[in-house]
Amino acid sequence: MADDAELTIFEHLSELRSRMVKATLMLVITTAFSVIFAKQGLEILSAPLGEVRPQAIHPTESFVVYFKIALMGGVTLAMPVIVYQVVRFALPGLLPDEKKYLYFLLPGVTICFAGGVAFAALVMLPAAINFMQGFLDTIVDNRWTLNNYISFVTRVLFWMGIVFQTPLIMFFAAKLDLVTAKKLGRFRKYAVLVIAIIAAVVTPTPDPVNMMIVMVPLYLLYEVGVILARIADIGKPPAEGEETAVVATSTASPEGTTPDGQTPS
Repeated sequence: MADDAELTIFEHLSELRSRMVKATLMLVITTAFSVIFAKQGLEILSAPLGEVRPQAIHPTESFVVYFKIALMGGVTLAMPVIVYQVVRFALPGLLPDEKKYLYFLLPGVTICFAGGVAFAALVMLPAAINFMQGFLDTIVDNRWTLNNYISFVTRVLFWMGIVFQTPLIMFFAAKLDLVTAKKLGRFRKYAVLVIAIIAAVVTPTPDPVNMMIVMVPLYLLYEVGVILARIADIGKPPAEGEETAVVATSTASPEGTTPDGQTPS
């Protein structure tokens, strides 16, 4: 980390306000741009319903939902700026090479977030909606209001977009020496358990098929993160424990020799 002068609490609050203003301004701009495509977005998100059309039961419901979809698009487009402002506030003393990797990650943030949203919209939600529409369909007429349906959908899209950031978080953490690829590899069996819990929380339905639809890509994302962490570790000196083990191995006497290297008679 660079040696930055310590800030007072008021200077920290002032910087936080400045970062929030910049992030909010970008969100407003991208949301305004996304309004143009909100109708197409609503058509895509409503596609899993098939011939069933969600109903609006309040006068302003369609208007609110329209801008809710535009806000989701705005968050996706503004994600690099939002993440940049958050990281620069949390880690103000980044070294120049650390800042270089931060700039490299920013486009990846948007790509991964958009990938998570696309996966949820095109793969996860159709399967989940189909299951929920058929559940108790001989007893219950499953017709949802527009606001309830879109609120549910956008919540799933947002959290899947966040979860898809996992490889980038692992890469940046490895670059900051917070983790190593070996530690992540040893954590793999616990990662499967954590992924199963996340899938159970994120999956909108309780059936195992939809849970597996979420679990498999999450595990693949973890493996991608391990690979990126290995790339981040390239050129780094070995950790203190690993270096000690190497030295101990190199100084140990081979079997059948004395400490001075002579073969006993």
